[in-house]
Amino acid sequence: MGNIKYRIGFLLFLAGTLCTQAQDYWSRIEKKEPTLGIAEVYQKYSTPAFQLKLVKASQTVAGLRSNKNLNFDFTPSDRLEIRDKDGLYHLGDINLKIKEGNAGWKSYSTAAKRGTVTPLETSQKILAAADLANTLPADIPVTIKRYYETSGNDLVLRFVITNKTAANIEIGALGIPMIFNNILEGKSLNETHAQNVFFDPYIGMDAGYLEVKRLSGEGPALVVMPEENMAFEAYRPLNDDPTPRSIVFEGFHEWMVYSKAYAENEWKGVEQWNKPTSLILKANESKSFAIKLALSEGIEDIQNILVKEELPVATSIPGYVLPQDIKSQLFLNYKSEVSSFEIEPKGALQIKEDGKTVKGLKKYIVSGVKWGGARLTINYKNGIKQTINYKVIKSEPEVIKDFGHFLTTAQWFDQPDPIFKRNPSVISYDYETKKQLTQDSRAWVAGLSDEGGAGGWLAAIMKQLIQPDKEEIKKLEQFVDKTLWGNIQYSEGKNKYGVKKSVFYYEPDSLPKGTYSKDIDYSTWAAWKHKDANDPGRSYNYPHVAAAYWTLYRLARYNTGLVTSKSWDWYLKQAYYTSIAMTEQAPYYAQFGQMEGSIFLYILEDLKTENLTDMSSKLESNMKERANHWRALEYPFGSEMPWDSTGQEEVYMWSDYFGYEEKADVTLNAILAYMPTMPHWAYNGNARRYWDFLYGGKLSRVERQIHHYGSSLNAIPVLKQYRKKSDDLYLLKVGYGGLLGGISNITQDGFGPAAFHSYPTELRIDYISGDYGSGFYGYAVNTATYITKEDDLGWLAFGGNITTKGDVVEVKITTASKSKVFIAPKQLWLTLDAGTFEKVTYNTKTDEVEITLNAANEFTPNAYLRINKDITLPYTKVRGAYEIPLQKKSIQIKLQQK
Repeated sequence: MGNIKYRIGFLLFLAGTLCTQAQDYWSRIEKKEPTLGIAEVYQKYSTPAFQLKLVKASQTVAGLRSNKNLNFDFTPSDRLEIRDKDGLYHLGDINLKIKEGNAGWKSYSTAAKRGTVTPLETSQKILAAADLANTLPADIPVTIKRYYETSGNDLVLRFVITNKTAANIEIGALGIPMIFNNILEGKSLNETHAQNVFFDPYIGMDAGYLEVKRLSGEGPALVVMPEENMAFEAYRPLNDDPTPRSIVFEGFHEWMVYSKAYAENEWKGVEQWNKPTSLILKANESKSFAIKLALSEGIEDIQNILVKEELPVATSIPGYVLPQDIKSQLFLNYKSEVSSFEIEPKGALQIKEDGKTVKGLKKYIVSGVKWGGARLTINYKNGIKQTINYKVIKSEPEVIKDFGHFLTTAQWFDQPDPIFKRNPSVISYDYETKKQLTQDSRAWVAGLSDEGGAGGWLAAIMKQLIQPDKEEIKKLEQFVDKTLWGNIQYSEGKNKYGVKKSVFYYEPDSLPKGTYSKDIDYSTWAAWKHKDANDPGRSYNYPHVAAAYWTLYRLARYNTGLVTSKSWDWYLKQAYYTSIAMTEQAPYYAQFGQMEGSIFLYILEDLKTENLTDMSSKLESNMKERANHWRALEYPFGSEMPWDSTGQEEVYMWSDYFGYEEKADVTLNAILAYMPTMPHWAYNGNARRYWDFLYGGKLSRVERQIHHYGSSLNAIPVLKQYRKKSDDLYLLKVGYGGLLGGISNITQDGFGPAAFHSYPTELRIDYISGDYGSGFYGYAVNTATYITKEDDLGWLAFGGNITTKGDVVEVKITTASKSKVFIAPKQLWLTLDAGTFEKVTYNTKTDEVEITLNAANEFTPNAYLRINKDITLPYTKVRGAYEIPLQKKSIQIKLQQK
């Protein structure tokens, strides 16, 4: 019963007041007078690719289906009878801000107050047309005519705007609402995956586009592109649409070609993805604005559609997050030559020509110089403009070093805390005030558990896995001995190895006066009482603890003198007991995939390596029971939320482990539906998350989050799949985008925020550390170097700098861990339990691989190398890994497959 009560409370809070009021909002909308005209006749049109349905009165889109799947509608037609009121947007609407003379900006929208539009003459290519005057204010200084046209197999939505005054006017904002069916309200997982879409923007000016994908990941996908004068300049949330935003609806956005009016007011002082512009429309002048809608066979075919439609297509390797020591490769696929580049801020990037590919793609080397966002504008000779937004970061080793230092200094909490007993620990942090967050209305944020409170110490411990630091580890051992074991986690009677929801709680009547700040509102349900905080029933808390023990086991087992408080086997057994406790103490939530749930598979593998047979058998049995449950479900990645992007990581990993390939594929397809690859650091590899600012952020609202923990967690299964199917470069681009996206928001001084705000009013990090640790776990266990060859692009490296000389390919490793390398043409997966790679060379003629290992240090006298192929080396095998004595300088080892 406690679990059910908690689940209800958790859901309500995560939606803020939005979820509790959602039905009320819908009810209010339904009671409004219908104005869209759906009681009248619909107009239906068939094109080579689409079935288009329009409301006759408004000529807005009532349905858009592919001829290949008439059962699926890209638009929210299932809610048309509720959303037929003033103020609710539909595909076919338009928004403007216009300035006349010295007056201020004035807003106009076809959705604000509906009126029956006046039909215009059609033709063979024009399916429907209308003068929109009746659905616009009488004082608007322009006329707007809208056309639905065919262009080959594609559908074109065109607006022709004419200045009807005798003077020039300025259009400072022009946007077309992108209304597709992302409203998940009231639907089961099966229904959402069958009926709903998510969409992602490439805000890249004339090369920009929107990809609209079914939640199942199955085709066809819809691609929205500029047809005429529709550069994708900005992407504005339509928060004035009354459709209630919540955990089941992230909201609508509009594609903006001009945004200057917003930049001067609502977005003032915020650096936008593109330079905000406006249009001076002369007296009696007309201008046409059109977008094109095309269908792609599937998600991975979207780039081919862009090429076919003759849009500029950019591909950056390894992506658009640029460590300063990486020489990235940029490939441009477009019919026109480049006339010039612009870089903002000036000097933030360096770019130089590097010839062309076999098929004639333009090739460049791009390097990050100045830390921070950097916009590359590509001006083509035919007048087309493309922008690529990069994020320049320090080298990965420097980023991670700064991160570890910040966590174990600025976030290190070791002041007296006799009531809540949180010292010593790494505690949550407010980067805006530069203070530790020792109190918060949400008990977990200040309570060292749950994602929002465990994020700090989890990140600090996971950092040691890839870049161990003796002094930092010494602090974290104290945390484990004094705070984690016995306080966050405890063993009492039947609650053996239970993990508390929080060690911070709100009981002012039973505690000394002054314990709680008067400036914090503790009136919400999230200010848990002591009993609620002690509840061990939330399974999502267990992976954090298990990962901490497992990391210290790895450090103790494969290094010398790094971990001294406990023996390696104590930590591994604690990890095991915690894993088992999750299934026993939190069975309700354990039916779902967990964020960081892959940790249980890593623990199982190490139990087997250590020949702890009874433990490994028990853990495998418990996990197979969960996997069998998922196998029986059509879409096996539910969670405490109606829809989520957290369980897919673990569901894929166990489905793959037990050979449930069908469920692994279903899971992977769903991940690819919400995790795109596109030429923009913020969206490339960005797994969809949009409500977690409510419970783990400082600026609390429903908003698409940029590289929240979903990015790096979902990169785990994507990159695992790539290692199985290494001819699919798309998977590598998506997975590596999520991997580096996971560290892209770390500040110059090492603070790791919950996520980055996508709204154009902010475009900055959130100021609370929150649940970032879950994302860093994904980076820590998954960071690796990938070496591959693509038919046209040639040899490529992700996580290293590549050079080719004759038959020899050499890659210098640049990741923070330098412990994993995958050579795709050989399907060779090399991993180090200790020690680091300096470089790898591959002779394509002799098929020989040579690895160079860095020198020994005080704590790592030996390297432990694992190879997934039948390769014999002249070293002793220890627990399945070659034990290689390191030297005072780097050593080279040749790997020759039998």
